[in-house]
Amino acid sequence: MTEWPKGVAKPAIRALHAAGYTELKQLERVELSTLAHLHGMGPKALAAIEAALKESRELRE
Repeated sequence: MTEWPKGVAKPAIRALHAAGYTELKQLERVELSTLAHLHGMGPKALAAIEAALKESRELRE
């Protein structure tokens, strides 16, 4: 099982896996509004994913 950022609860992880997302890097080109529509994805998980993606981009620059 791939590690997701802290703050992404199990229901959100199940929603991501059901949608075919198994790694954080797969979400780099996905709009947060798209993720928000997944059943089980809450505001805390979205914020954690957004922060992790931002950090990942900053590390690459």
